[in-house]
Amino acid sequence: MHKDVDRSLTGKIGRVTGRIGPGTIGEVMLPVRGGTSAFHAHPFDKTSVFAVGEQVLVIYFEPPQTVFVDELPDVLKGD
Repeated sequence: MHKDVDRSLTGKIGRVTGRIGPGTIGEVMLPVRGGTSAFHAHPFDKTSVFAVGEQVLVIYFEPPQTVFVDELPDVLKGD
């Protein structure tokens, strides 16, 4: 049976608060429901590393509190 996919966080931009890398559980803060919440985070490609303070893009959300992230594209980066 095909599992329903929650896309509510897909495309959100978050800030890394705990280093994200292969084989580790990182942390990212994301804007949700009018506030900000912490989520466990993993690199979507399973090889990238994201340092604390970097902005990342949510590619996939796995309930209840896990996201898979990728590098923020240049077009979405602020000046």
